[in-house]
Formats: sequence, structure tokens, C-alpha cells
Amino acid sequence: MISAEKFVDAVRGQGFGLWIGVPCSYLKPFINYVIDDPSQRYIAAANEGDAVAIAAGAQLGGVRSIAMFQNSGLGNAVNPLTSLTHSFRIPLLLIVTLRGEPGGVPDEPQHELMGEITTAMLELMQIPWEYFPDQESGIADCLQRAVAHMQESGTPYALVMRKGSVAPCSLRSQPQIKAPSAPAKAIPVGTPSERRSAYLRAVQAAAGEEALIIATTGYTGRELYALADRPNQLYMVGSMGCASSFGLGLALVRPERRVLVLDGDGAALMRMGAMSTIGYQRPDNLTHILLDNGCHESTGGQATVSRSVDFCAIATACGYPQSYRVDSAEALARRLRDRPGGLFFIHAPMVQGVPEDLPRPTITPVEVARRLHDFLEIRR
Repeated sequence: MISAEKFVDAVRGQGFGLWIGVPCSYLKPFINYVIDDPSQRYIAAANEGDAVAIAAGAQLGGVRSIAMFQNSGLGNAVNPLTSLTHSFRIPLLLIVTLRGEPGGVPDEPQHELMGEITTAMLELMQIPWEYFPDQESGIADCLQRAVAHMQESGTPYALVMRKGSVAPCSLRSQPQIKAPSAPAKAIPVGTPSERRSAYLRAVQAAAGEEALIIATTGYTGRELYALADRPNQLYMVGSMGCASSFGLGLALVRPERRVLVLDGDGAALMRMGAMSTIGYQRPDNLTHILLDNGCHESTGGQATVSRSVDFCAIATACGYPQSYRVDSAEALARRLRDRPGGLFFIHAPMVQGVPEDLPRPTITPVEVARRLHDFLEIRR
């Protein structure tokens, strides 16, 4: 059994500074210790996939990050682990607990199957793993192997934690309670008339050459690329619903940079819990823009339920200090130009339709990530 302090000291020495997690009783000592450690930062994610996406954004922004969660939530993390960190080659350190370990301590019935297949799932996703060290003498070598893999491959490395690996640690501080903003007025959505491309031009004009743009998967990234491919832009592929969490991680570690997240209605609905995390963290440099065409257009135009959802009210209830609805590219440009500062949300309903012969990016996700990383390093 090791102490949380010894492990945190060791990862601090390796340059790790951000922990993102979903609780498990096995992780309680770490969560408590990191919350109390002023040199580290802990982000409570709404689910395990969001934890991976936040960590990926922070990692690309230049801060080594750790995503930790119970193995029962590994399924929630499969999508970003296979289509975000793998596709873009973003290395993370994962700490995955092993509830329901075969032959181990008797556990609850819901952990039986996942306990049997946890390590096989990691291997299937091409994520190397080893057991979390239970002796202080093994911490340094374990982290050296993990960091070496991350540097060489650009992909995650997992530490699988058994019960009793870490000694108990009490929480000294109390979480800060942040009240949501004043309730937003319900604003009826008229018939949309603006096109996605017009909104994207307004965003690119507002971003200029310095702000960062994170575009959700589907036609949004493709249209943004077709309008003007720039080194300050990242086009999500897969990892649907993870753009806002990725943007949060990036915004938290690069507070000097304005981060514009281009979300979609289907994507936002898929991982709406991310908005509660963003609203709690409230990074001043993050702008969350939801382009809403009421359908999953790139898969055939199947309708979403977005026309029955008041996204601005949800953003306000989640803690976004400001939320707006716009109906034209001009109105969006004005909001982006006149922003008073602080986190804010913009809902932009639009019509369906894409340009004919819309190209797919010829630049690979790995090249996009490397280019954005280099862009940030050059402009530090």
C-alpha cells in the first residue's frame, strides 16, 4: 500500500498537473489529496468520456494530464479513447480501478463481467497497461514506463488499480458551491434562415489568427476546413459530443488564449452533462457556440429533439454566466465582437444544407493536433 502523497509527488516530478475524474471508492484517497494540493488541480467530470476529452484538451495545451475512473465506466470512455486520443495521438495517463477482480475481494454483482474483461478491453483498444504500484519502491519505474510510452507513441497508458493499493486520505477542504446565474428567459425559436457557412465565417473573423477554434465532428469541421484551413483550428473526427469538454481542458491550461467551441445540437444532446462541468469551472476565455440545424445531417438528416429544447436556459442553469440566442451571422459576429468577458454560450439555429462537393480535410488528425500544439508553443 502506498500513500497518495508519494504518488502525487512522483507524477508532479514528471510534469503532470491536472487530474480529471469520476469517483470510485478506490480513488477516494487520490481525489481527496489532489483537491487539497495547491500544486495540482482536480476536475470532477460528469462521465468518464468527458474526463478523457478534458484531459486530452489539457494535454494538447501543454499540461500532462491524468484521467481516472472506475472500470465500470470504461465503456463510457471507449469512444474518445478510440476516436480522439488514438486518432489525434494525444497521450494521457489513465488510472482505471479494478472492481470485480477475478479471484479478488468479493464485489457487487454489477462489477462481475467488467472485472473479467477490463484489461482485455484496454488491450483491444491498443492501450498498454500495468497494475498500479502498491509499494512506494515501484512508483518511479512505473511512471518512467508510462511516460516513455506516452512520449514514443503519443497514446494513453493505463494503470489498473486493485483494492487497497492506496492508503486512506481525508479531505480537509470543502468543495466550493457556485450558484447558477439568474434564470434565462425562454425565447421562442423562429424559423431558422441562416446557413452554417455564414456562421462559420463570422467565427473565423472573430477568431483571427490568435484564438483557437474547436469544431465538432461532422459537417461543421469539414465546412470550416473548406472555408479556410488554419493552424489555430482543430477538426474533431468521431468522439461525438466531446468538443466542448476538449475545449474546456484547453481553455483551463491556456487561459491567455480565447477558445471558441463549435458544437452541434446532436453532439450537445449526446453529452449534455459536459455543460454542467463547464458551467462550474467557468473559464473566462471559453465561448461555447451551438450550431443547431435540428438534425444529424451528416448521417442522413435524422431529426434531433433540439427544437423542443431551450439550450440557453440549460446553459444558464448549468452556471454559464451569459447565454444568448442569435438568428443571423451578423448577430453572432456582434456577440463575439462585443463580448464583455467571461464564459458565455450562444445558441445559433440554422437551416439544413451543405455546399455541393464539400471536401474532406486532406490533413490527417495527427497532423492537425501536431500543428495546433506547435502553434501554441510558438505563441507562448
